[in-house]
Amino acid sequence: MDGKKFRTQMGDLAMGTALNAAARDYQKEMLAEYKAQSSQPKHEEDPELERLHAERINAMKREAEKRQKLQQQGYGEYRLVTEGDFLTEVTKSPRVICHFFHREFIRCKIMDKHLKLLTPKYFDTKFICIDAENCPFFVTKLGIKVLPCVILFRDGVAVDRIVGFQELGGVDDFATKALESRLLKADLLVPKRAVDEDGEEKVVRTVRSTVYADSDSE
Repeated sequence: MDGKKFRTQMGDLAMGTALNAAARDYQKEMLAEYKAQSSQPKHEEDPELERLHAERINAMKREAEKRQKLQQQGYGEYRLVTEGDFLTEVTKSPRVICHFFHREFIRCKIMDKHLKLLTPKYFDTKFICIDAENCPFFVTKLGIKVLPCVILFRDGVAVDRIVGFQELGGVDDFATKALESRLLKADLLVPKRAVDEDGEEKVVRTVRSTVYADSDSE
Protein backbone atom coordinates (compact mmCIF):
# COMPACT_ATOMS: atom_id res chain seq x y z
CA MET A 1 0.00 0.00 0.00
CA ASP A 2 1.25 3.45 -0.86
CA GLY A 3 2.75 5.01 2.26
CA LYS A 4 1.57 8.50 1.48
CA LYS A 5 -2.00 7.33 0.92
CA PHE A 6 -1.90 5.35 4.15
CA ARG A 7 -0.78 8.37 6.16
CA THR A 8 -3.54 10.47 4.61
CA GLN A 9 -6.20 7.92 5.52
CA MET A 10 -4.90 7.67 9.09
CA GLY A 11 -4.87 11.48 9.36
CA ASP A 12 -8.46 11.68 8.18
CA LEU A 13 -9.44 9.03 10.66
CA ALA A 14 -7.74 10.85 13.52
CA MET A 15 -9.41 14.09 12.50
CA GLY A 16 -12.79 12.40 12.37
CA THR A 17 -12.24 10.89 15.80
CA ALA A 18 -11.26 14.26 17.25
CA LEU A 19 -14.30 15.97 15.75
CA ASN A 20 -16.60 13.28 17.07
CA ALA A 21 -15.08 13.64 20.53
CA ALA A 22 -15.44 17.40 20.40
CA ALA A 23 -19.07 17.06 19.32
CA ARG A 24 -19.78 14.70 22.23
CA ASP A 25 -18.12 17.09 24.69
CA TYR A 26 -20.12 20.00 23.31
CA GLN A 27 -23.36 18.05 23.65
CA LYS A 28 -22.50 17.17 27.24
CA GLU A 29 -21.79 20.81 28.10
CA MET A 30 -25.03 22.01 26.51
CA LEU A 31 -27.01 19.33 28.32
CA ALA A 32 -25.42 20.22 31.67
CA GLU A 33 -26.14 23.91 31.12
CA TYR A 34 -29.76 23.16 30.22
CA LYS A 35 -30.23 21.03 33.34
CA ALA A 36 -28.68 23.76 35.52
CA GLN A 37 -31.01 26.38 34.11
CA SER A 38 -34.01 24.10 34.43
CA SER A 39 -33.23 23.43 38.09
CA GLN A 40 -33.14 27.16 38.97
CA PRO A 41 -36.38 28.54 40.48
CA LYS A 42 -38.19 30.90 38.15
CA HIS A 43 -38.96 34.31 39.63
CA GLU A 44 -42.36 34.49 38.03
CA GLU A 45 -43.35 31.33 39.87
CA ASP A 46 -42.55 32.90 43.27
CA PRO A 47 -45.35 35.36 44.25
CA GLU A 48 -43.46 36.66 47.27
CA LEU A 49 -40.37 37.43 45.21
CA GLU A 50 -42.53 39.11 42.59
CA ARG A 51 -44.21 41.23 45.27
CA LEU A 52 -40.88 42.34 46.75
CA HIS A 53 -39.54 43.17 43.32
CA ALA A 54 -42.64 45.23 42.49
CA GLU A 55 -42.42 47.11 45.80
CA ARG A 56 -38.77 47.91 45.13
CA ILE A 57 -39.57 49.22 41.66
CA ASN A 58 -42.41 51.37 43.01
CA ALA A 59 -40.21 52.77 45.80
CA MET A 60 -37.52 53.71 43.28
CA LYS A 61 -40.14 55.33 41.06
CA ARG A 62 -41.54 57.38 43.96
CA GLU A 63 -38.04 58.48 44.97
CA ALA A 64 -37.24 59.56 41.41
CA GLU A 65 -40.49 61.54 41.19
CA LYS A 66 -39.76 63.18 44.55
CA ARG A 67 -36.25 64.18 43.50
CA GLN A 68 -37.54 65.60 40.23
CA LYS A 69 -40.12 67.68 42.07
CA LEU A 70 -37.55 68.94 44.59
CA GLN A 71 -35.12 69.76 41.80
CA GLN A 72 -37.76 71.94 40.19
CA GLN A 73 -37.97 73.82 43.50
CA GLY A 74 -34.23 74.50 43.61
CA TYR A 75 -32.99 71.50 45.58
CA GLY A 76 -29.94 69.46 44.63
CA GLU A 77 -27.96 72.47 43.39
CA TYR A 78 -25.86 75.00 45.29
CA ARG A 79 -27.31 78.26 43.98
CA LEU A 80 -26.57 81.96 44.21
CA VAL A 81 -29.70 83.96 45.10
CA THR A 82 -30.43 87.67 45.19
CA GLU A 83 -31.75 89.81 48.03
CA GLY A 84 -35.11 89.95 46.26
CA ASP A 85 -35.39 86.14 46.17
CA PHE A 86 -34.01 85.51 49.64
CA LEU A 87 -37.27 85.55 51.65
CA THR A 88 -39.05 83.28 49.19
CA GLU A 89 -36.18 80.79 49.25
CA VAL A 90 -36.00 80.48 53.03
CA THR A 91 -39.73 80.65 53.83
CA LYS A 92 -40.99 78.20 51.21
CA SER A 93 -38.69 75.35 52.23
CA PRO A 94 -38.54 73.42 55.54
CA ARG A 95 -34.71 73.31 55.65
CA VAL A 96 -32.40 75.88 54.11
CA ILE A 97 -28.66 76.38 54.53
CA CYS A 98 -27.59 79.84 53.38
CA HIS A 99 -23.99 81.00 53.10
CA PHE A 100 -23.48 84.76 53.38
CA PHE A 101 -20.18 85.40 51.63
CA HIS A 102 -17.81 88.06 50.32
CA ARG A 103 -16.33 87.50 46.89
CA GLU A 104 -12.83 88.48 47.96
CA PHE A 105 -12.60 86.42 51.16
CA ILE A 106 -10.60 83.21 50.75
CA ARG A 107 -12.43 81.49 53.58
CA CYS A 108 -15.76 82.15 51.89
CA LYS A 109 -14.47 80.31 48.83
CA ILE A 110 -13.38 77.42 51.02
CA MET A 111 -16.83 77.24 52.60
CA ASP A 112 -18.39 77.28 49.12
CA LYS A 113 -16.29 74.28 48.13
CA HIS A 114 -17.51 72.16 51.05
CA LEU A 115 -21.16 73.18 50.69
CA LYS A 116 -21.09 72.26 47.01
CA LEU A 117 -19.90 68.77 47.95
CA LEU A 118 -22.71 68.30 50.46
CA THR A 119 -25.52 69.65 48.28
CA PRO A 120 -26.16 66.56 46.08
CA LYS A 121 -25.74 64.24 49.06
CA TYR A 122 -28.57 65.79 51.07
CA PHE A 123 -31.31 66.37 48.55
CA ASP A 124 -33.97 67.18 51.17
CA THR A 125 -32.14 70.34 52.24
CA LYS A 126 -31.86 73.48 50.10
CA PHE A 127 -28.35 74.94 49.82
CA ILE A 128 -28.03 78.56 48.72
CA CYS A 129 -25.53 81.41 48.95
CA ILE A 130 -25.89 85.18 48.84
CA ASP A 131 -23.39 88.00 48.40
CA ALA A 132 -23.35 89.88 51.72
CA GLU A 133 -22.45 93.13 49.97
CA ASN A 134 -25.61 92.94 47.87
CA CYS A 135 -28.06 92.24 50.69
CA PRO A 136 -27.36 94.86 53.40
CA PHE A 137 -30.92 94.69 54.74
CA PHE A 138 -30.75 91.01 55.70
CA VAL A 139 -27.16 91.26 56.88
CA THR A 140 -28.34 93.88 59.39
CA LYS A 141 -31.54 92.06 60.33
CA LEU A 142 -29.72 88.79 60.93
CA GLY A 143 -26.87 90.43 62.83
CA ILE A 144 -24.17 89.09 60.52
CA LYS A 145 -20.81 90.50 61.59
CA VAL A 146 -18.29 87.81 60.54
CA LEU A 147 -17.84 86.15 57.16
CA PRO A 148 -18.15 83.43 56.14
CA CYS A 149 -21.44 83.03 57.94
CA VAL A 150 -23.68 80.05 57.27
CA ILE A 151 -27.19 80.53 58.64
CA LEU A 152 -29.47 77.54 59.09
CA PHE A 153 -33.18 78.08 58.54
CA ARG A 154 -36.00 75.84 59.63
CA ASP A 155 -39.45 76.71 58.29
CA GLY A 156 -38.29 80.25 57.55
CA VAL A 157 -36.75 80.81 61.00
CA ALA A 158 -33.00 81.18 61.59
CA VAL A 159 -32.31 78.45 64.14
CA ASP A 160 -28.52 78.24 64.14
CA ARG A 161 -25.41 79.59 62.46
CA ILE A 162 -21.80 78.69 61.74
CA VAL A 163 -19.47 81.68 61.92
CA GLY A 164 -15.95 81.42 60.55
CA PHE A 165 -14.07 78.14 61.02
CA GLN A 166 -13.80 77.99 64.81
CA GLU A 167 -16.26 75.11 65.11
CA LEU A 168 -14.66 73.32 62.18
CA GLY A 169 -11.21 73.00 63.67
CA GLY A 170 -10.10 76.59 63.25
CA VAL A 171 -8.05 75.74 60.15
CA ASP A 172 -8.52 76.44 56.47
CA ASP A 173 -8.02 72.82 55.41
CA PHE A 174 -10.79 71.33 57.54
CA ALA A 175 -12.50 68.24 56.17
CA THR A 176 -15.95 68.33 54.61
CA LYS A 177 -16.90 65.75 57.24
CA ALA A 178 -16.41 68.37 59.98
CA LEU A 179 -18.96 70.67 58.36
CA GLU A 180 -21.27 67.75 57.64
CA SER A 181 -21.17 66.64 61.28
CA ARG A 182 -21.93 70.17 62.47
CA LEU A 183 -24.94 70.44 60.16
CA LEU A 184 -26.18 67.00 61.16
CA LYS A 185 -25.92 68.01 64.81
CA ALA A 186 -28.08 71.05 64.01
CA ASP A 187 -30.58 68.67 62.38
CA LEU A 188 -30.48 70.51 59.05
CA LEU A 189 -29.23 67.44 57.21
CA VAL A 190 -31.45 64.40 57.41
CA PRO A 191 -30.08 61.07 56.16
CA LYS A 192 -32.54 58.93 54.25
CA ARG A 193 -32.42 56.21 56.90
CA ALA A 194 -33.35 58.62 59.68
CA VAL A 195 -36.38 59.81 57.76
CA ASP A 196 -37.57 56.33 56.82
CA GLU A 197 -37.24 54.79 60.26
CA ASP A 198 -38.24 57.60 62.57
CA GLY A 199 -40.11 60.14 60.49
CA GLU A 200 -39.24 62.78 63.09
CA GLU A 201 -36.67 65.56 63.20
CA LYS A 202 -35.48 67.76 66.03
CA VAL A 203 -34.81 71.48 65.71
CA VAL A 204 -31.87 73.15 67.41
CA ARG A 205 -32.55 76.80 68.12
CA THR A 206 -29.25 78.32 69.17
CA VAL A 207 -28.44 81.63 67.49
CA ARG A 208 -25.26 83.31 68.64
CA SER A 209 -24.12 86.88 68.39
CA THR A 210 -20.74 87.54 66.80
CA VAL A 211 -18.13 90.26 66.39
CA TYR A 212 -17.79 91.81 62.94
CA ALA A 213 -14.65 90.81 61.11
CA ASP A 214 -13.40 88.88 58.14
CA SER A 215 -12.73 85.45 59.64
CA ASP A 216 -9.51 85.28 57.59
CA SER A 217 -8.00 87.49 60.25
CA GLU A 218 -8.88 85.14 63.10
